[in-house]
Amino acid sequence: MKIIEVFDTNVKKVLDRLIRRGDEDFLDVDLKVTEILKNVKSRRDEALFEYTQQFDGAELSEMRVSQKEIDDAIKLVDDELIEIMKEAAANIREYHQLQKEKTWLQTKENGIILGQLITPIQRVGIYVPGGKAVYPSTLLMNVIPAQIAQVESIAIVTPPNKDGTINPLILAAARIVGITEIYKVGGAQAIGALAYGTQTIDSVSKIVGPGNIYVARAKRAVYGLVDIDMIAGPSEICVVADQYANPKFVVADLLSQAEHDEMASAILVTHSRELALNVIREVESQSEKSVRRAIIDESLSGFGYVFLTKDIDSSIALANELAPEHLELMVKDPFVYLSKIKNAGAIFLGDYTPEPIGDYFAGPNHTLPTSSSAKFSSPLGVYDFMKKSSIVYYPKSALDEVADKVIKFAISEGLDAHANALKVRK
Repeated sequence: MKIIEVFDTNVKKVLDRLIRRGDEDFLDVDLKVTEILKNVKSRRDEALFEYTQQFDGAELSEMRVSQKEIDDAIKLVDDELIEIMKEAAANIREYHQLQKEKTWLQTKENGIILGQLITPIQRVGIYVPGGKAVYPSTLLMNVIPAQIAQVESIAIVTPPNKDGTINPLILAAARIVGITEIYKVGGAQAIGALAYGTQTIDSVSKIVGPGNIYVARAKRAVYGLVDIDMIAGPSEICVVADQYANPKFVVADLLSQAEHDEMASAILVTHSRELALNVIREVESQSEKSVRRAIIDESLSGFGYVFLTKDIDSSIALANELAPEHLELMVKDPFVYLSKIKNAGAIFLGDYTPEPIGDYFAGPNHTLPTSSSAKFSSPLGVYDFMKKSSIVYYPKSALDEVADKVIKFAISEGLDAHANALKVRK
């Protein structure tokens, strides 16, 4: 990790590099994704079977996971872990219940009724990474908000192992939340199947869930035909700490994100030079014990920084500019500074709220905006699975009162037929 003084003229350049580290030329990827999507759209199931054999090494006779496979999976998972997953699911459900919006109506004295109708998206597809990566937590975080929104139909796609099986942790998580529509297909081809539909997989209205670069670019390509949650970039954490912070805690939390991949970013922002130096020393001590040290070393070498500021307010201002996916306030009185945070995906307060508690167990969603997009977007939530329709009702008396005004407004825009819709009712 490198120490950067905030008054250094290169600070803005460093920040820009951090924010844009996921940017690159995707021309080759997009060409391949376009080919895959086109093939899936035209050849449907046949293309899915071929791509699954080509990319995952699995020769399938059926794509849909059987009920027996789901039932058997839970028997293969440690009982204690099942109970932990159930408790995590309960926490996620309890938190997201509070996000649910309601239909409302407003009646005015003149009889006009205005309002907003809240309705769930009818069918949603959820991508859950598979193969070497196993994320049952991702399944829980994506399915539960959709269920609370009362989405009628939820389909899960996830790549199979070479033997055609799905990791039992994924199926056990699905069993816990009662999802039975699961397909053994991954990659860009799975996104195409959800967007266009095939003989086996019905099309959806929205696709959510993380994946590799091919999944991300495929989601971008089908956006407009269907909705998507977000295009997630590399993982990131920013710890804002004062002189009271424990360097062991700070480093442990930084490494928890650095181990994700080589492009992950781990940032400490502090006005304490002593803490900065202690953290640099502690990084070496903790990282050498990690089983993912090679990834951590590359991540910290490329995108690990300690920003040294003049005071806590300067630290928070820098964090707001970064707009990180995960922001930890490891300061003496974190609630005092909470109102000053303007841009962050998730905010973790105090010494005993490490970021992984949010990844797995606390309840708030771990699907978060990255690459500074927290400046304009939010974590995945129940609201992502619901849509709004405006409600308008005018009685004749109320329409008569404003008809001439609307007619004049419409004519000013050159829309005579709009005006006539009022005139015929006078």
